[in-house]
Amino acid sequence: MEQLENNRYKQVIEESKVTADDAVVAQEVERILSAHFAENDNVEVYKQCFNAIDLTSLNSSDTVEHITKMVDRVNAFETDYPELPNVAAICVYPNFAVVVSGALEVSGVDTAVVAGSFPSSQTFLEIKTTEAALAVADGANEVDIVLNLGHFYSENYEDLADEIYEIKHSIRGAMLKVILETGALKTAADIKKASILSMYSGADFIKTSTGKVYPGATLEAAYVMCACIKEYYEKTGNRVGFKVSGGVSSTADAVKYYTIVKEVLGEEWLNNRYFRIGTSRAANYILSSIVGKEVKYF
Repeated sequence: MEQLENNRYKQVIEESKVTADDAVVAQEVERILSAHFAENDNVEVYKQCFNAIDLTSLNSSDTVEHITKMVDRVNAFETDYPELPNVAAICVYPNFAVVVSGALEVSGVDTAVVAGSFPSSQTFLEIKTTEAALAVADGANEVDIVLNLGHFYSENYEDLADEIYEIKHSIRGAMLKVILETGALKTAADIKKASILSMYSGADFIKTSTGKVYPGATLEAAYVMCACIKEYYEKTGNRVGFKVSGGVSSTADAVKYYTIVKEVLGEEWLNNRYFRIGTSRAANYILSSIVGKEVKYF
């Protein structure tokens, strides 16, 4: 039975028409940015990028006081900048879900957590599902997990898919983002495989990186992931979101990823239901670009 399931997943991967040629991917990224970056480098796009931010704190030194202060800034943002959209979510370790959800006073901002033995994904499935479920019980409505790279490299696709499915089931309707850890996968071929497997296992979003162990996001990885999302939507009618994380450290970086999403996936993905930017640094840079002066708000 396991072999049959693995064969089914391999067949889906083999049937995909998304390019796995790294040189072609690099050329496409260069073409898109050369043709379209300048038209998106404006204040209205900066606002859209700001509204796509998962404002993130994932430090070993995080405290209740630190997380509460971050939430307080998000709460105050609507008063201090009433003309601007707020961030999309606040992303923290799962034990802080209750802090964020309890202190968050503004509408339209979600409570997101990393879970499932982040960032390694190396523990028992029962622990992964329990951690995710506990975070949701404490108020999280978005859960970011890491793809099991051990199963991936062993081509144990059935267990990989089952893990994602079981965690998805455990979070009772909360949004599930699956982190591919593209800095570990490296090649377009492996990023393509991981994207397809995650989506066919129930991911609501696919996300580039943890930003912890391996190199962060690249534009080439984003292109492959978006191409896979487009193909998956055309085949199934299910719209999966894209999140870039790890290495977005300037307004220009954000606009480049926005441009890739726009040109590969289209206008329908240019909202924070389907496009996110995970960052602990870029929020202030993007806000500064919007208001036209240096701001250190968050």
